[in-house]
Amino acid sequence: MPAVPGTERADARRNREVVLRAAMRAFTEGGLEVSLGQVARRAGVGAGTVYRHFPSKDVLVEAVLAEHVAELVAAAEQWADRAAPGDALFGFLLDAIGKSAERQHFCDAFTADRSWPRAVFTAATQKFNEALDRLLRNAKQAGAVREEVQTDDLAAIIIGGAALRSAHPNRARSARLVRLMLDGLRTVTEGSQFRDTSAQQRHGTEACCAECGTRLRIRSTGRPARYCGPTCRQRARRRRISG
Repeated sequence: MPAVPGTERADARRNREVVLRAAMRAFTEGGLEVSLGQVARRAGVGAGTVYRHFPSKDVLVEAVLAEHVAELVAAAEQWADRAAPGDALFGFLLDAIGKSAERQHFCDAFTADRSWPRAVFTAATQKFNEALDRLLRNAKQAGAVREEVQTDDLAAIIIGGAALRSAHPNRARSARLVRLMLDGLRTVTEGSQFRDTSAQQRHGTEACCAECGTRLRIRSTGRPARYCGPTCRQRARRRRISG
């Protein structure tokens, strides 16, 4: 009995998604040197299925990069819809830096290969720039960020912040350094949060989330908190399991 055409298309889309997700995980853990055969085994499909959707390694890497950027776009839109303008911009930047640090190989591929961007990746980065520009414009209107900051500055900061997070041996300290860097974008005044934070760090009196570096409220009793909330706690737990 012949397959229904609509079912074939749905199966093809599902197989492509399975391969793409498997490649995302494989490249995150093993770098871009992972072969298409390894991706196929990880996805639980035949090599022919991978090649049918992604005829070459370059095509698959581009698709994975575009998927990563699409996830950042979705995160930017969520931050814009659920938070005040300044909180939305800086919350997203921390989120994007964290995601990109976990996938540092993707950022390396983008910065090292001068043949980027290509068609699929170009479309993804255009949407990303639009989402980032919206966050920045709203934050400027709210007086939460310096007027001279531009959208491409923020894109460079995401890449640089991700590299810092990946290179630093201490996760909590690298997160605090990223926050200090982002504080430099804020509209600061005498006695600002940036200056206070720096002083606390110099004297070692600040308790911070071990995952994202957020300052923690010091408890008078009980065990000191390690994480700022359930999201960071779960993220750290997933990293321990995968490691």
